Amino acid sequence: MMGPMKELDIFHAGGSFIRPKKANFGVNFLTAVKKRYGLSDDWNETLVIGKKTVELVGFESVQEEQSQLDMLFDISVRECTVSHAGQKGEIHSSCPNISTLNVSKNLLSSWDYVADIVSQLEKLKTLDLSENKISLPSNPSSLATSFEKLTVLSLNRTGVTWNEVLHCAVMWPALEELHLASNNITSLERPVNCLQSLTLLDIANNHIIDGNQLHAIADLPRLKQLILSCNRISILNFTVQHGGCTNSFASLNSLSVDGNNISQWSFINELNKLRNLQSFNCQNNPFMDSDKNPETIRQLIIAKIARLKVLNKTEILPQERKGAELDYRKMFGNEWLKSGGNQNADLNKPSLEFLLEHPRYSELIEKYGAPDDAEFRQQQPFALKNQLLTLTILCPNKPDQKPIKKKLPDSMTVQKVKGLLYRLLKVPGSELRLSYESSKMEGKEIELENDLKTLQFYSMENGDSVLVRW
Repeated sequence: MMGPMKELDIFHAGGSFIRPKKANFGVNFLTAVKKRYGLSDDWNETLVIGKKTVELVGFESVQEEQSQLDMLFDISVRECTVSHAGQKGEIHSSCPNISTLNVSKNLLSSWDYVADIVSQLEKLKTLDLSENKISLPSNPSSLATSFEKLTVLSLNRTGVTWNEVLHCAVMWPALEELHLASNNITSLERPVNCLQSLTLLDIANNHIIDGNQLHAIADLPRLKQLILSCNRISILNFTVQHGGCTNSFASLNSLSVDGNNISQWSFINELNKLRNLQSFNCQNNPFMDSDKNPETIRQLIIAKIARLKVLNKTEILPQERKGAELDYRKMFGNEWLKSGGNQNADLNKPSLEFLLEHPRYSELIEKYGAPDDAEFRQQQPFALKNQLLTLTILCPNKPDQKPIKKKLPDSMTVQKVKGLLYRLLKVPGSELRLSYESSKMEGKEIELENDLKTLQFYSMENGDSVLVRW
C-alpha cells in the first residue's frame, strides 16, 4: 500500500500532471455562500463572569448568521469553486428558503453532487448550472426526487448534447423552462415520456442547420416559446393543405430566429401555418438584408403571417396590419392577374405557383376585395401626380362646415395635415383629432393617431374621407 503523498508528489489529471498545491478541489456549498455574502466562520467573543473569562465561539454571531441565511431567497455563487454539498443536512438547516440558485461556472462534476445540494433546498424552483462540466448519471431516475420541484434549468455552455439532455430529462419531471445555449448541438431527437411540461426551450447559439430537425420537438404539448437565435437554419416545411394550419407546435406563440441563414420568403410563408404564433423575431437574416427597405420588409412579414401581433419586439397595431395587407395586395396585384387571377370571382383562377408563393393572397382578396384597375397601373414613384391623393375633409361634429376637397401628397405626415387644417379651420392642431374612412369600406373609421406617420403608412387612397373633430 502506498504511503501518504509527499509534497513533491504529483497527480495525473486529464492527461497532464499537476502539483497538489496548484490543484483546486473546490469548496462546499455553504462555505461559498458565506464567503459571497460576507458571512464568516471566525467569530470568537469573550464574556467575563466574576474573575473567569469564558470564550463564546460565535454565540450571538451564529444566531445573527443564521438569521441572515434564512433570509436568502435568490442567491448566486457563480465562479466560487463549489464542488460538493458539504456535511449532510447543513444546507437545509442553514438556508432552507432559497428558491433561485445560480451555481454556474463552478467545479460541479457529477449530477450526484448537484442532487446532494438541491435535495436540501425544498423551495428551489430555478437552477443555473451553466459552465459546469457534469458527467452523465448512470441512473438518472434515482435522482428525480431531488429535482421534482424544479421548473427552470439552465445548462448553457456545459457541452451537453441533445441526446444527453434526453438521457437526463427523467430527473426533471416538472421542468417548464430549459436553457441550452452555446452547446454545439447539431441535431434533435423526439422526447419520449419526458420534457412534456416544457413551456420554453432555448437552444440559441448552437449548430442546427436543417430547420426540419425541429419536427422532433413539434409535439411538445405545452411549448409556448422557442428560441433558435444564432443557429444556421435556412429552411422549414410543414405538410398541410393550402391555407390550412399544422398540428405541429400547437401551443407555440413566440419564435426567435435572429441570426440564422434564412434567405427565402418561403420560410416566412410556412410560419403562417402555426395556429398560435403571435410574436416573431428574425433580425440579422439574409432576407432582412435584401434591397428592400426595412419598413417594406416589415410590412411583407406582417402581411404573410396573419395572427402575428409582435414583430422584432415591436407591437403590430391594427392600422399597421391593415396598411401592410392592403399594400401587399396592391404590390403583387399584377403578378396575381398574370397568373390567372381575375376581379370576377367566377373567372379567378390564379396558378398554383402563385398561390404557393403568396399563400395569403386569396384570403386578402376575400377581406378587402380584388384590386381595382387603378391599382394595376405601374407606379411612377418620382412623378408627383401619381403620389397625390384626392381627399374629402369632413367635420362630423360641425354640420355647418361644408366638405372640403383637397389634393395631398401621400408622403404628407399627419402633423402637416393638422397644420393645413389649422389654416383652413382656424383650430389649433393640438386640439384636432383625425381619422379617416376608406371609400371601399364605408362605415369603418380608422384613427390617425401618430402625428409622425404619413398618409401612405395608413394606406389612404383616392376618394377617402378625412374626419376632423375638436
